[in-house]
Amino acid sequence: MSELIAFIGVGNMGNPMAENLMKAGKKVRVFDVSKKMIEKAKEKNLDVVESLDDLITSEVTTVITMLPEGKHSKEVYVGENGIINKVSNNCLLIDCSTIDIKTSIEIGKKATEKGIKMIDAPVSGGVMGAQKATLNIMVGGTKEAFDLALPLLKIMGKNIFHAGDLGSGNGAKICNNMSLGITMIAASESLMLAKRLNIDIKKVHEIMKNASGNSWPISVYPPLPGLIEGTPSNNNYRPGFSAGMMNKDLKLAKECAKQVNASTPLGTMALDIYNKFCEEGNDTKDFSAISKVIGKDAWNYPID
Repeated sequence: MSELIAFIGVGNMGNPMAENLMKAGKKVRVFDVSKKMIEKAKEKNLDVVESLDDLITSEVTTVITMLPEGKHSKEVYVGENGIINKVSNNCLLIDCSTIDIKTSIEIGKKATEKGIKMIDAPVSGGVMGAQKATLNIMVGGTKEAFDLALPLLKIMGKNIFHAGDLGSGNGAKICNNMSLGITMIAASESLMLAKRLNIDIKKVHEIMKNASGNSWPISVYPPLPGLIEGTPSNNNYRPGFSAGMMNKDLKLAKECAKQVNASTPLGTMALDIYNKFCEEGNDTKDFSAISKVIGKDAWNYPID
């Protein structure tokens, strides 16, 4: 049987991921509930269908989903018209959505009960990572399912990690993004402090990149413009990874921490800061625009 990948959810992340699979010579068919995203997929010459019924046929060998929340993944996989009741036992299911661990495990177990292999494989790296196929992909599932998915994951990402059993991929992603949200705020505080101290921000940034204060937001994704080319802060904070998505992930982290009685005081503070930022209408801005909140009256950069 020839390989056919059904890709569900071709938004800002899913679109370039599906495109990279197509460019690698894979037969890919896509669907999205958003007409706007469907039109964008057509512009990329992706093979688009109009419904899930048209997408999930007996030919499909792999299903990949990139959906906003756990309720969407649950509906697509195990809802009334769920795809686990439509695909063959030989079909591999890959959920790249970042969702709560409980839902991830629940979906995976129902697939396993039907003899279908499934992994949770959330990604990090933002839109730029999706476009350049340099995503970090964190996988939860059996070693057998991981090995089956690996060739496709390598097309979409650069660093592929097998974190453990079902749900572990989402668990690892949630831990990572809690740290990311915290360090983006810390980077914003440091650079805005330098600005208020009238120290050359570029020089402080260079020092921090090479000193113990370094972090991913400092070295790769700084929250202020003029430091690293190609970052959202240099593009009026148009999102690579939106503040709304960071807020969602910080909420997931708080829920996880509560379930296992973990202490995450900085994670909770970061959530409060991002939640207020989003409530003020900034959810579609890049998450690095949180520097605006930190900088207050000293922050004077262009933002869309």
